[in-house]
Amino acid sequence: MNIKTTPDKKLFVLDTNVLMHDPAAIFRFQEHDLFIPMVVLEELDNGKKGLTEVARNVRQASRFFDELIRDANQQTLNDGLALSSITHGPHEAADCAGRLYFQTSTLNELLPESMPGSLADNSILSIVLALTKRLPAIKVILVSKDINMRIKAATLELFAEDYHNDQTLDDIDLLYSGATQLDSDFWDEHGSTMHSWQEKDRTFYRLEDPLVAEWYPNQYLYMDDEFNFEAIVRLVEGHVAVLELARDYRSKHNNVWGINAKNREQNFAFNVLLDPEIDFVTLLGTAGTGKTLLALAAGLTMTLERKLYNEIVMTRETVPIGEDIGFLPGTEEEKMAPWMGALMDNLELLGSRSGQSEWEQGATKNILMNRVKIRSLNFMRGRTFLSRFLIIDEAQNLTSKQMKTLITRAGPGTKIICIGNLSQIDTPYLTATTSGLTYVVDRFKTWQHGAHITLRRGERSRLADYASDIL
Repeated sequence: MNIKTTPDKKLFVLDTNVLMHDPAAIFRFQEHDLFIPMVVLEELDNGKKGLTEVARNVRQASRFFDELIRDANQQTLNDGLALSSITHGPHEAADCAGRLYFQTSTLNELLPESMPGSLADNSILSIVLALTKRLPAIKVILVSKDINMRIKAATLELFAEDYHNDQTLDDIDLLYSGATQLDSDFWDEHGSTMHSWQEKDRTFYRLEDPLVAEWYPNQYLYMDDEFNFEAIVRLVEGHVAVLELARDYRSKHNNVWGINAKNREQNFAFNVLLDPEIDFVTLLGTAGTGKTLLALAAGLTMTLERKLYNEIVMTRETVPIGEDIGFLPGTEEEKMAPWMGALMDNLELLGSRSGQSEWEQGATKNILMNRVKIRSLNFMRGRTFLSRFLIIDEAQNLTSKQMKTLITRAGPGTKIICIGNLSQIDTPYLTATTSGLTYVVDRFKTWQHGAHITLRRGERSRLADYASDIL
């Protein structure tokens, strides 16, 4: 190997799990150089079989490597491959000035005899240690999604980092909440310059002020005063914004499939869920905030009463909390039934209207189930949903790539609702800042036909609220 990297560049050694997580990771390091140990290629080879997302990522990473070395000889392999030379890579590849080095010779550096862990992990650590000593002027950094691997590297006084390219935000507290409280002097400051009018029984306001540059389309604005002012930003252009007075779904005469909003955030959720001009809605919130119930009630209203959609399609990632129960018999819907307990619980509540007999409630439930379809994420690729109300439950367990695959399934007339809780992520290597749900909340906040709201108040019971606070 003839590593020609210069002191102004860094040399990143990639762990296998980085490529399993993002096959295009080799193009994300800009001008810096990369090193792929031979044991990483062996682990990729072992993980290429199957139909899982990890197996697909491994095969894609291998295809990138194959294209890079297609015309290479031993000399060019030793000197490193220019990452910008690839023609079928992502758009970042064209601006990638770094080189890719494969391990072409033995690199051995003795580790402490007491060093625990798998042979593959220790082999990679040995290579990083050898490169660090062979290239004293170059900063050699191990990149791994494995926390324990990074800890072991730190004990050897090696530089190690997590893979941050898929991290949407540095701090989850910076995530867009979808709602903003206006100052108490808002009307005193802007009331005289604000123009209002009514159109189709709706009240609108037009405001021209530098303040509106901080607002987003379909953002929820409110004032915590005796007037309880609540409005939705319908248009933002420069310093001009158009606001629409929000409907109040907390009053009994204005319910949604027999359900009333219990708080401010739920009221806004109903406003955007029932708006046919909004095609994509994300709902965040802890357990008991009503995410699934609100989405289902709105879906039933839009499907059965307003007839804007043909049916409701509900899906979720099947990540078990405890021990996996194994294969399940039956059709696709029967296999998904154990994962859809939240759906069945909420449908039971929505199907039990007051004054109905037991027979009438059973008939209502059967009618609802005929219009609600349960689908598995595993069979979504290649499908197109036309005029469907699609609910993606537990979306916090999806990667940004999986989220893109699902959202691009939407055909004309389809509305997608993503609901989840970022504090309940069960997928390995995903955190609140790298979740696909965080990714779409941040990317869709500027779109005219997208909306987001974070539900903060639990509405289950005093027991659930107390447990959420102290446990």
